[in-house]
Formats: sequence, structure tokens, C-alpha cells
Amino acid sequence: MSLNAELIRTRCQEIEESVTRLEKIAIKTKEAFLNDSDEQDIASYRLLVAIEAALNLCYHVAAKRLKKVPEEYAECFAILSDAGIIPADLSERLQKTARFRNLLVHMYWKIDYGIVYEIIRNNLKDLNYFSEIIAGCL
Repeated sequence: MSLNAELIRTRCQEIEESVTRLEKIAIKTKEAFLNDSDEQDIASYRLLVAIEAALNLCYHVAAKRLKKVPEEYAECFAILSDAGIIPADLSERLQKTARFRNLLVHMYWKIDYGIVYEIIRNNLKDLNYFSEIIAGCL
């Protein structure tokens, strides 16, 4: 089966929009971010949207191209790496991001906003890179 171009475009756009919003927050100092609960909420939500979109893309490609359905979120990126669709180092970083997604969703009361800040300062490029790779699969 072929990939759904509309789904891929939509999810890539969601990643791009969320990353753009997160980059605006990431220019603030860590201290300013940690003292602004509204910014923390926005960052957490936008990070979750971007991660969910990346996972949706990952599952779509794994199912359609590789005929595999991962049992857990992080495994999806490993499957794409094993198939040569994404680089191994990107897969490892995205697996960590997928695990952080679980914390955002299931244990939101334990979120360390210092880690959220570090992710939005240092790891957004991974989501963009993944999006570009998947868009190139069309």
C-alpha cells in the first residue's frame, strides 16, 4: 500500500507549527521559563502535539511500507531505523522523545520543566529532521 500524502502533509505541518511556537518560547532564559506556568503549559502541549504527529507519521510509514505495527511508541523509530528510513542516531533521540511523551501524558504531575526547557532548546531539530525525511518518502 502507498503512503497517504495528505496525512503526511498534515502531520508534518503540525510538527512545523508546534516547533515554530516552541522556538519562540525557547529564546527565553531558563529562569524566565521556569517562572512562567503559562509558558510551561504551552510548551508541554506544543511538545506533545509535535511528538504525537511524529509518532503518527512513524506508525503510518511502518504499517504501509514495512507492514509492521510496533508494540510501543519508542519501538516505532527503531523499526524505521532498522529499515534504513531514518538514521540510527536520530532514532535513538526520537525514542527518548517518545518516552518523554509518555511522561507528559501519563504522569504530568511529575514533569520536570527544566527538562522541557532543555528539550525545546536542544531537540526540536530532531522533530523537523524526521518530518523532512518522512515527507521525502512520498
